[in-house]
Amino acid sequence: MPSISKKGQAMPASPIRKLVPYAEAAKKRGVEVLHLNIGQPDIHTPEVALEAVRNNKLSVVEYSHSAGNESYRKGLAAYYQARRIPVSHEQIIITTGGSEALFFGMMACFNPGDELIIPEPFYTNYNAFAIQAGITVVPVRSTIQEGFALPPASAFEKLITPRTKGILICNPGNPTGALYSRQELETLRDIVLKHDLFLFSDEVYREFCYDGAAHISAMELKGIEQNVVLIDSVSKRYSMCGARIGAFVTRNAELLGTAMKFAQARLSPPTYGQIASEAALQAPKSYFEAVNLEYRERRNTLVNGLNTIPGVTCPMPKGAFYCVAELPIDDADRFCVWLLEEFEHKGHTVMMAPASGFYAHPGPGKKQVRLAYVLEKHKLELAVECLRHGLEAYARIPAMAAPAKA
Repeated sequence: MPSISKKGQAMPASPIRKLVPYAEAAKKRGVEVLHLNIGQPDIHTPEVALEAVRNNKLSVVEYSHSAGNESYRKGLAAYYQARRIPVSHEQIIITTGGSEALFFGMMACFNPGDELIIPEPFYTNYNAFAIQAGITVVPVRSTIQEGFALPPASAFEKLITPRTKGILICNPGNPTGALYSRQELETLRDIVLKHDLFLFSDEVYREFCYDGAAHISAMELKGIEQNVVLIDSVSKRYSMCGARIGAFVTRNAELLGTAMKFAQARLSPPTYGQIASEAALQAPKSYFEAVNLEYRERRNTLVNGLNTIPGVTCPMPKGAFYCVAELPIDDADRFCVWLLEEFEHKGHTVMMAPASGFYAHPGPGKKQVRLAYVLEKHKLELAVECLRHGLEAYARIPAMAAPAKA
C-alpha cells in the first residue's frame, strides 16, 4: 500500500472539531450540547446580503476575475478608506475565505524552511497553513497573567535568526480576544523595519472591539507600507462564514503580482459569495451597533460567570468573541472529552476547545480552554452553571483533577 506523504502526516487535526464524535454521541444519548467550541456566530446575516443572493438575475454563473469582481473590490476599498486604511481596489485580491488569503501570502513570501514568528496561543490553522507552505512556525509566548498582551520586543529579538522572514499577528485575537494597542503595534513596526520582515496582520475581527477600545490596523503604521499584508474576511464581520469570501491586501506591487499567480491557478473566488459580500457593504451602522452590544453583553455574562468559579482564571477580552480560561484540572483535552462522555447537568453539557491545540507545542495550554461566546446569554449562563458543576464532579474523581488554586 502506498504511504501517506510526510506533509499529510504532519498536518494537525483541528482542536476545534476533533471532539465532534463525542458531541454527536452525547446528543444521541439525549444530552443537549452547549457549543462554545467554535466561532460560528448565531447573529443574523445582514438582510441586504441575503436579498442580493435571492434576487440576482444571473443566467450563467461564470468565473469572475481571478482578483475578484471589480465592483466588489472598489466597494471594499471604500470600506477600508473609511477606516483609515488607504488602499485602492487594485491592491486587493478577493480570496476563498481569509484562509486562502493567508495561504497565498505564505506561498508568495516564504521559501521552505523560512521561519515565521507568531505570538501564541494562536489560531490553530496557522500551523496547518505553515506546514502546507513548508514554513517553520516559531512561537513567542504571551501569558494569561498578562491578559495575552503582545510579548515585549526583547522576546521577539531573541527568536530572530537568519531564517526569520516574517511575523504574523491576529488583532483582535483568536483565541484570546486580546486587542493590540498602537504602542504594541509600533513596537512590531520597529522590529519589522530593523530586520526587514513581512508583517502579516489577520484583522477579520476588527469590527468587534469593546469598552471604547479602537482597532488600529497594521496598514496604518508608517514606514512599513511595503512589508504589511492584510488578511481579511466577511465570515465573522457579517456572520457569513459559509460565503467563503476573504481578501488579500498589500501595497507591495511585486508581492501582489506574485499572489495573483496563485489566485489565477485556483481560477476565481465564489460568485454568490461575492454577490452577498458586496451587498453586505451596505449594511447599516445600526447593524454593527446592535451586534457589538450583543457580543459585549455575552462576553460579560460568560467571563464574569467563569471568574466566579473557584480556581478558574479568565482575562476580560477586549475584542473578537473568544476568551481563554485556565481551569483547576490536570488536562484540558481529557476534561473536555469527559464532559461530553460522562457528564450532564439538567440534561446539558458543554463543548469547549482545549487550548493545547492553539500552541505550537504541547504543554503551555494543558489546563486551558478556548470558549466562543456565540450563544444567547441565557445559554451562556447555563454553560457556566454546567461547567461549575462539571468541575466539582471532576475534582471528586481520583487522580483526575489538580487542586484548585487558593
